[in-house]
Amino acid sequence: MASIKLFILCFTLLCSVLNARPAPYVMRISCGARHDIRTPPTNTLWYKDFAYTGGIPTNGSQPSFISPRLSTVRYFPLSEGPNNCYNIQRVPHGHFAVRIFFGSVSEPSFDNEPLFDISVEGTLVYSLPSGWSNHDDEQAYAEVLTFLEDGTASLCFHSTGHGDPAILAIEIMQVDKRAYYFGPEYGQGTILRTHSRLSCGDPRPKFDVDYKVERWGGDRFWNSITTFGQNADRAISTSKNITKASNPPNYYPEALYQTAITSTDDQPILECIMDVEPNKNYSIWLHFAEIDPSVTKDGQRVFNILINGDTVFHDVDIVKMAGGINSALVLNATVPVSGRTLTITIETTKGSHAIINAIEVFEVIMSESQTLRDEVRALQKLKSALGLPLRFGWNGDPCVPQQHPWSGADCQFDRSTSKWFIDGLGLDNQGLRGFLPDDISKLRNLQSINLSGNSISGPVPASLGSITTLEKLDLSFNFFNGSIPETLGQLTSLRRLELNSNSLSGRVPATLGGRLLHGASFNFTDNAGLCGIPGLPSCGPHLSLGAKIGIGFGVCLAVVLLLTCATCWWKRRQNILRAQKIAAREAPYAKKRTHFSRDVQMTLHHSQEHARTAAENGPSLLAYQLPT
Repeated sequence: MASIKLFILCFTLLCSVLNARPAPYVMRISCGARHDIRTPPTNTLWYKDFAYTGGIPTNGSQPSFISPRLSTVRYFPLSEGPNNCYNIQRVPHGHFAVRIFFGSVSEPSFDNEPLFDISVEGTLVYSLPSGWSNHDDEQAYAEVLTFLEDGTASLCFHSTGHGDPAILAIEIMQVDKRAYYFGPEYGQGTILRTHSRLSCGDPRPKFDVDYKVERWGGDRFWNSITTFGQNADRAISTSKNITKASNPPNYYPEALYQTAITSTDDQPILECIMDVEPNKNYSIWLHFAEIDPSVTKDGQRVFNILINGDTVFHDVDIVKMAGGINSALVLNATVPVSGRTLTITIETTKGSHAIINAIEVFEVIMSESQTLRDEVRALQKLKSALGLPLRFGWNGDPCVPQQHPWSGADCQFDRSTSKWFIDGLGLDNQGLRGFLPDDISKLRNLQSINLSGNSISGPVPASLGSITTLEKLDLSFNFFNGSIPETLGQLTSLRRLELNSNSLSGRVPATLGGRLLHGASFNFTDNAGLCGIPGLPSCGPHLSLGAKIGIGFGVCLAVVLLLTCATCWWKRRQNILRAQKIAAREAPYAKKRTHFSRDVQMTLHHSQEHARTAAENGPSLLAYQLPT
């Protein structure tokens, strides 16, 4: 029996281990910091700011008690460009709470208070209002709930010309995938921006970490409110435990429901009024727990909930709906708001007092469709190859948010794919250098390219011939060299080609020359080496690449043979000259030897002739000659 119990215990523990999910991903960055730092009172770890973005790190200050106790900021002067982004890599796929704390480089004033826009993954989520630095509340940060599915987080700050954006800290905290589910529109196409969170009846604001809540809920900040201002309500609290509070997917802190605001006998309704942006949709989350000791069972307190005068919940009975007293109840409604005011009214229909424990309000933002990923990469390669100045602000997504597109890049929206694409590049007369990369061909929807009046060098990429939509190509007044690619002749839509005032050479492709007869406007002037069409010098016979290689090989072989023959002739000539010099030195001795040989030969010849004559004349003559 004991062994069976032990087996069951081990099996239960094993199942709990296997079913336990890992801790949520958390990334906290202390902007401008050169070292990791921990902050009191919770000893929270903030990572150093390294290789995430441009901008300038410096000492700064936090504008609010909400802000983490950090001493550095990163700010982005307009000279760094109008768009600056933190690009955080290796973020797991999932649902995240993203929070950005604003900072201050100097004491803000009306003239230098930074007013800028914030986008997350290309979607504009917040615009800092004038006077934000004078408010010691939620306006010290921006927070959104969003899905991150591509392994990165792109958080961008867009200058509006009033002050320089300064960022104190960034938090990215993974939350439950179903957190704040608000209906059919919930999902990867929507973002919830936190407008406000109110802990009713609590005299002190708190973060979730102060409540020691489950980390899969994030680390939410709850501002405190003890009255709605009608002088007819009061704060109440309890120390009793609250059930059904920290349940998934939202994991609310139990302490949130231990305080509340109730109406009084003088005023049977509660009314919370807050300012909002007009013509937006808002998701509203209302929190209740029956902690009033005067209510002990269902039916003793029943009320309606109205939002901007429209009843969204009828006959709410907390005890009945929550399953008892001291038990949490959460109600959610998503409503459109046309004006600038959001009014939440709790109106009792049974009992004398209304009650509420907490309020959350989120603006529902539809995610922007982003630019085709290949085209974004191609523009980044172009940015690097041309050395684009920082003032262009080519950071983030080139087309979204639509209020802050990249300078020099024209965008169009493709409804069939729900993606943006680039249909024009206008970077003329910008002092650009470098070269034009082959990756420009990945901008497959370009209709116009104007890079004239710069100092771009290198060849004209043959890959341009694959952009079949191209109608205008202006590369004039640069330093392009080499020949005009034959592939440009494949651009059947091309109506204007400006290649004048470069250093191009060789034959103009015949397909381009023939296009001149069909109304196209091409300009090849001021390229000393071009030939082949009217207005340019004539070219020699056109030779194929193989023929050119053959001729080159033949010329090289002829030169080698000529050098060999010349070497042989020179050596032979040297031998002859050497022989003549030797002969000249030996000439006197040779003459004497010649005369002596001739004399000997003549003597011998004379002796032989004399002997022959004596023989013919007989002995008498011979005897006559002998001495007596």
